[in-house]
Amino acid sequence: MSLQFRDTLSGETRPFTPLNPAQVGVYSCGPTIYGPAHIGNFRSFLFADTLVRWLRASGRTVRWVVNLTDIDDKIIRTAAAEGIEIRALTDRWEAVFRADMAALRMATPDEMPRATEHIPEQIALVQQLLDKGHAYRTEDGSIFFKISSWPAYGKLARLDPEAMRVGERVEADEYSKDDVRDFVLWKAAKPGEPSWDGPLGPGRPGWHLECSAMSMRYLGESFDLHTGGIDLVFPHHEDEIAQSEAATGKPFVGTWMHCAHLHVSGDKMSKSLGNISRVSDLLAGGAEPRALRLALISAHYRTNLNYNEDSLTAAASAIARIDAFVAALNARSTITTGDAEADQRATALAEASWSRFAAAMDDDLAVPEALAALFDLVRDGNRLLDANCSGAGAQALIAVLEKINAVLAVLPDRAVLPAGAEALLAERIAARAAKDWARSDALRDELASLGVLIDDGRDGQRWRRAGPQA
Repeated sequence: MSLQFRDTLSGETRPFTPLNPAQVGVYSCGPTIYGPAHIGNFRSFLFADTLVRWLRASGRTVRWVVNLTDIDDKIIRTAAAEGIEIRALTDRWEAVFRADMAALRMATPDEMPRATEHIPEQIALVQQLLDKGHAYRTEDGSIFFKISSWPAYGKLARLDPEAMRVGERVEADEYSKDDVRDFVLWKAAKPGEPSWDGPLGPGRPGWHLECSAMSMRYLGESFDLHTGGIDLVFPHHEDEIAQSEAATGKPFVGTWMHCAHLHVSGDKMSKSLGNISRVSDLLAGGAEPRALRLALISAHYRTNLNYNEDSLTAAASAIARIDAFVAALNARSTITTGDAEADQRATALAEASWSRFAAAMDDDLAVPEALAALFDLVRDGNRLLDANCSGAGAQALIAVLEKINAVLAVLPDRAVLPAGAEALLAERIAARAAKDWARSDALRDELASLGVLIDDGRDGQRWRRAGPQA
């Protein structure tokens, strides 16, 4: 099967063909940095991360852009309430977001642009829309997009363009406009609010404008993939399409991909319901970072994910199964003797597991099926260890696990031995071979003092670093 994705705009699942074979352009709507992102937000971010990882694992070069909204009404109100500068507020929460990304093993995007650092691009886009008759000024100096000038409006969300707008970030009566459906591009300056001078007059950009300007700045007027939560389809992404295509006359995005909600006890996770969970809080409470990542990516991205404490417990158990298998493979990997038939079966299992995993990921990122391939590999691989495969068989299984991990990012980190530990491990192997149990126990204690813990099993001596593997 060739790589295929479900496109929100067309409603079709179709083969993916990048506009430029040399580089795939991916834009993901990032956080508004006035507070911590919750795990419902991170479900969407990790979906995009998995998408980018799979594109790269498939041999494609990717440029991934995740924006940071650092100016909007909520940010202004929060900074005022705390009595601090807006930059101090947004710097603080950007740092928290980046720390949460790292904890959940999210790859670092190629670009993470801030809206306030791209004001010239946003002004230029508004000017294009004014020049083409798709925007107008109001008496207070604000500038709005004229929906009546764009008959295709509503095609992403499949809305009647005559319908009233809902869910807008700016109240309809906050700025005067010709039509209640029209959306703001440039907000006239208000006392006490930040503003930028220029040919549009003093003011600040609207939320929708930011993403169009920044995505086109880094990926061009047309690019391949745009991701976000399902709640962004309307009005945010609908408005992005209208203002971008009206300005350039070109198709804006090749494929739109939207992640479904994360639910808690059947309800969407949201601040208004008071049922949010934050990454840092869960980790501080003892959650294993890899287990949290696994819990958040385990359902298909277009399916609502029901999350509760049992979800994290189940994910932690799955991570423990993976870790035990990896430890057993590492212990076996240096053994030169074994059953030749088991080695052949191990090689065949590695190849079949990767083919199955890749087919699932090619099918619109079918992560549940991909995870099934992984855990069947763990089960069948353990049987091959019982069948006495040699280090060659174990290494074949390790290699395919590493390929899978480049996409899922759930395997334990390769632990680094502290100084002197390698010699002690070798000495302990010799002591056990000589049945010098007293010396073996003493070496176990000495290694533990260095932070290296020993497990003795049928595969021999296994070691791991003390503490959770993040």
